[in-house]
Amino acid sequence: MKQSEQWILLLVLYLFANVDGFAQEKAPSEKESGLVEKRLRLPGKFQMFDADGYREDLVKATDALIFQENLDLRKRLSLVNEDTTSLIWAPTNILVEVAEKVLIDSIWITAHEYYGLWDSEKINSYDFDPRDFNDTLSVILFDPDFGSNWSAPVTNTKINSDFGKRRYRWHHGTDLKLNVGDPVKAAFDGIVRIRSYERYGYGHYVVIRHRNGLETLYGHLSKVSVEIGQEIRAGEIVGLGGNTGRSTGPHLHFEVRYKGLSINPTELFDFDIGRIKSPVYTLTSKSFDHEIMLREAIYHRIRSGENLSVIARRYGVRMSQITRLNGISTRSILHIGQRLQIQ
Repeated sequence: MKQSEQWILLLVLYLFANVDGFAQEKAPSEKESGLVEKRLRLPGKFQMFDADGYREDLVKATDALIFQENLDLRKRLSLVNEDTTSLIWAPTNILVEVAEKVLIDSIWITAHEYYGLWDSEKINSYDFDPRDFNDTLSVILFDPDFGSNWSAPVTNTKINSDFGKRRYRWHHGTDLKLNVGDPVKAAFDGIVRIRSYERYGYGHYVVIRHRNGLETLYGHLSKVSVEIGQEIRAGEIVGLGGNTGRSTGPHLHFEVRYKGLSINPTELFDFDIGRIKSPVYTLTSKSFDHEIMLREAIYHRIRSGENLSVIARRYGVRMSQITRLNGISTRSILHIGQRLQIQ
């Protein structure tokens, strides 16, 4: 007998000795694996599956499981809980359409618990009640070790008007002196959320959402140099200083906000020397004392010559707010001595 014939005989004997084991071994069903198994059909008890085909299917099934695990992991990582004590930034590279023709990385929406939405028109869209805030948060403003820095919004940081009460309304920012055409810069790294214009308010203005959970506003600009959804670094130009909107002279109206509510910018910046006070800002309930006060009802008694437009401008609110609070319309007749709720 030739050597090749001997090898064939040995192989046949081996198959007979192990055929019961092959027949009893159960390959994954099509229902369980979701894959079509490739089998070599042999008569009777010699039927068994193709090992190479099964191995190929197993690799496909394993790859599918790994892919699904990666998807689940990316979902978990993209929904980062609010953490104002870290500037570690991990873009998801998943673009989200937030408006017509505007795509942004989803991390800008999911980085903080109140960033679950994107509104490119309304400054305060977070529905945050400061009376419920009893925490103490340490907000990292910048950290060079993570490539994050800060910048004064203008070169000359002389204050024209402070944060605080102005007659019948609240001034939510700090007015900084400038000349028309002076560059206005982003205070921290961020992404442009609002680029808009208010004739009787901010004029041309920009709102930037930052990695640390804060937002900053730049008002009365003569020119805006950024677009909604544009990522920007601290110190990059947002626009040019101006005198647009409700303004009595060229200046920058600069605001700092948390969850839509204003914070006194001088708690973060020392504008006298043009420096930031500390890499970390401690946010407490006292930061919103003014907001709590503003939530208390304010009433106005109508005098001769007044109408809704005059009253709204006097208190710095919209006519729609007054009509809503008092159950009237813009066509309603007002009477001298009538009491209207302003807020």
